[in-house]
This record gives sequence, C-alpha cells and structure tokens, in this order.
Amino acid sequence: MQEFDAIRPYSDDETGPAIQRLVNDQEFLDMVARFKSPLLARWAPAPLRFFTRRWLSSRFGHFTKVDDLQAGLSGYIGELIESTTARVTSSGLENLSKQGAYLFISNHRDIVFDPMVVNYLLFHNDLRTTRIAIGDNLLANRVFAEMMRLNKSFIVRRDMTSPREMRDAYITLSGFINHSVANNENIWIAQREGRAKDGRDFTDPAIIKMFYMSCKKSGLSFAEAMNKLRIVPVSISYEYDPCDADKARELETKARSGNYKKAEGEDTEQIMKGLTQFKGHVHVHFGAPITSAPENAKELAGVIDTEVHANYHLHASNLIAYEMRGQGSQGASSLDVIRESVVTAGNWSEADIQAARGEMENRLEACDPAIRPYLLDMYANPVQSALDASAKLNAPD
Repeated sequence: MQEFDAIRPYSDDETGPAIQRLVNDQEFLDMVARFKSPLLARWAPAPLRFFTRRWLSSRFGHFTKVDDLQAGLSGYIGELIESTTARVTSSGLENLSKQGAYLFISNHRDIVFDPMVVNYLLFHNDLRTTRIAIGDNLLANRVFAEMMRLNKSFIVRRDMTSPREMRDAYITLSGFINHSVANNENIWIAQREGRAKDGRDFTDPAIIKMFYMSCKKSGLSFAEAMNKLRIVPVSISYEYDPCDADKARELETKARSGNYKKAEGEDTEQIMKGLTQFKGHVHVHFGAPITSAPENAKELAGVIDTEVHANYHLHASNLIAYEMRGQGSQGASSLDVIRESVVTAGNWSEADIQAARGEMENRLEACDPAIRPYLLDMYANPVQSALDASAKLNAPD
C-alpha cells in the first residue's frame, strides 16, 4: 500500500494514534460538544470540553482497528439516522454476496450522509463497509480530514492544472481502487465530481475511464477490467434535502453571473446540515453487479445511469414538484400516469400528497423568488429521469 500513501485511509496501525489526536484536539472537542449540548457549549465551553474528552476517551480511546471503531460507532450512527429521517428503506441487497468486493457507483446528493447511509445498510446486513472517495477540497478542515481518514475515506485530488500531474494522480487513484477491490475492500464513489444539485444524476464517463487507467498494461480489455471491479449502481433518494435552498441559490447565482465562489466554511456548514437536519424518507437501492460491461466508458456510463434512474425511489415531494413545474397535470391523473409508468413510484396516499404539497409550498415561500425554480427542479427532475429510463427499458428491441 506504500504507493498509495498520499491518498489512502488510515490503517489499523494508525487508528489508535489518530483517535488520541482527536480526543485531545480542542476544535474537535468543541464540535462534538456543540452537537451533543448546544446550550452548554455556548455558556460553559471549558467544563463541557473536559467532560466531552472524558466521554470520548472512555468510549473510543481503546480502539486500535478501523473495523472495531466503526462497529463501536454504529449505534451512534443509527441514532443519528433515526433522529433525522422518517425512515430508511432499501432494496436490492439480495444482489450482493459476502464473498469478494464491489465498486459502488452512486448518485450524489449529500456530502457525508450518502456514503454513511450506504455503509449503515451494508454493516447491518453483515457486508463489509466501503472505502469512501472524497474530494481533497473537503480536507481543508484538519479535524474533518482526520475523521474521514479514520472512516476509510481516500482522497480524490481536484483542481490540478498540469496534464501530467492529472494523469499521474488518476493512475494512482485507479490503482488504489483496483487494488482495493482485488483485496476484498468495497469502494464507494460518486458518479461524477460534486453533488447533483439540480437532481439530474448522470455518470461522468471520465470517471469510468479513470478506473481503467492502471489496467492498460495488464493486457485486460476495458470490459474485462470493468467486470473484475463488479460495479454496483446505487440510487439514493431523499424525500427532502436539508441543503435544497443552498443548492438552489448556488445554481441561480451561476446562471445569473456565470460563476459561484464558495464562502469559507461553506462545505463544513452544509455537511452539518446534511447530517443533523430532517430528510424525511430515505431509500437506497443496490443494483445487480454489472458482469457484462460494454467495451467503452460512454456506454458503461449509460448502463449505470439507466439503473440509477429506473431504481430511484420517487417520493410524493418529487411528484408535487413535477406538477408545480407545470409538467404534470394537477390531481390524480398525473399520479396515475407515473404509477403506471415507473416501477419505483411510491404508494402515495392522498394524505401523503397533501402533506408533500404543503411542505413544498412552505419551502418555496421561505426562499427568495429568484431561486424557487431551481429548488423545484431538483425535486422534479428525478421524475423525468425515471420516466425516461422506464420508457427506454420498455422500448421494443
């Protein structure tokens, strides 16, 4: 693993020292304290910091292996998920075997919660958790970097300017991913750089090409190399996105001015929103592993996209946004059309529809009129993607 030292997660040997660094780090202690007791963190930070350190040391200070740490954290992760969702459901886990490893390629809506909920479901179904691909832009926060590398995260370098630097970085990343899967370590990676803020989930073929870069000298064809990775398309759907207004504001700013510059700490703020605020019903679908990959990246990206779109669980919030955008007819007829056309359409009751309509109206009312169309788009676009995928799958040969 030495050749991957610059990007790999912490090993078991590094786990204990990393935990000790965190439990003695004031910034980390203050972050945990704010999360556990916001009022005390404001009025009595020093005493709370002391008790937080003791609490963390007693519960996590003895761990020396990554898997043991994740098992120790699983109860707290479960509490966090249960307190910020109406429920979490899944489908497709029967497609996965406990033998060997997979490359999970997922749509991407939330910076941390996406891989967290995937790992939560894998762990509770006795499957190995994943090594998580994260952009190096998220490592600007030293404490967050420590936490992520303890949690099996590996680094994807961004903002490289030299073509040679870019090629070398991608070959290393490709080698790490292939090495991990070959050694029974699952991988989670988003289907493209950054979150799909507009609700359109499409795989970047450049990411697929990257997977093959370290395999070219092996003599394997593109399809053979992809089949060895056992790619599993993953669809994650949220009934409500805690960062929807932030994403809509960014999209509107880009459309109006041509660019958007993140404020300092913006990623950290949105990570905390995604973790702690309500998401409603969250569903994760695990597709069947791709065992007959096509011979080029663009076609394989298309296969992944069809799987992601066709198995994206639509919520009533998606239907209401689709209707509000003017693409669905008002009332039951639109609901019936989508139910007939899309396998993953929810079994919505009239109460569900009315509750979703009220919630969407409240969210639109709470944001600036200029960004409302963008907020509607991020909820409505998955409906159109699911309809398109359904039509494609049902089209005559």
